[in-house]
Amino acid sequence: MRSLDRSYETLALEQVYPGVVVMTLDRPERYNAMTNVMFAELERAALDLNDEDDLRALIITGAGKAFCAGFDLADAEHLSSLGAIGMLDQQELAARALSTIRAIRVPVIAAVNGAAAGGGLALALQADIRLASSEAKFNAAFVKIGLTAGDLGTSWLLPRLVGPAVASDICFTGRMVWAEEAEAIGLVNSLSEPEDLLPNAVALARQIASNSPGGVQLSKRALQANMEVGSYAAALELENRGQALLTRSTDMPEALAAFKEKRRPVFKGE
Repeated sequence: MRSLDRSYETLALEQVYPGVVVMTLDRPERYNAMTNVMFAELERAALDLNDEDDLRALIITGAGKAFCAGFDLADAEHLSSLGAIGMLDQQELAARALSTIRAIRVPVIAAVNGAAAGGGLALALQADIRLASSEAKFNAAFVKIGLTAGDLGTSWLLPRLVGPAVASDICFTGRMVWAEEAEAIGLVNSLSEPEDLLPNAVALARQIASNSPGGVQLSKRALQANMEVGSYAAALELENRGQALLTRSTDMPEALAAFKEKRRPVFKGE
């Protein structure tokens, strides 16, 4: 993949299986805390990866002990001195980076290996699927530093995962949500021992990659879009268009032929 040839200051990209890329936040000495450089690199990497026709799934994890500790407070002292437009630019830089991750056309899996705080929680929420280590922990740390949990998509995504009452508890208190509770409330899909987390994420990505690329991508598009439509009829309309489109691809006839011939299908995503 061409995207893997780029050098990054805060990220590392590796293809671990055909079509499966692991993106590692790579500032372990700062618990992978976010900086403006990281925001810019997340956006650039996401846009580049989205142009890769061979990409089937993206895994995001953190180097070292943490997933992501949120915005690096060592870089935050200047924020209070920014004017309104300057602060809006700062917010839009960060929000654009995370929304670009969410908008990647293939499934995104967050392999949360440790603390995911503030913006780190927001980054995990952008993923379609979250797997967590037993050592993972989450908090909406915004209120702890005088900010609002209405940041980087958290106020929209978190209630849709765990419900408004639980989201309110997490956001108003800023308390820590440990791995077992995160699984119980639906914040993460499953827990793994630390050494099994990334292998389990890769195994899940490989399972996804074995399916029709078009089918998976339009499934993601439908799931995301139908979180925002206002009616069942609108959801059906979107689903009907997706199915009609996919019957024109080469993958559906190949799947039917493979079923009749008792073999595995060879999908091309065309």
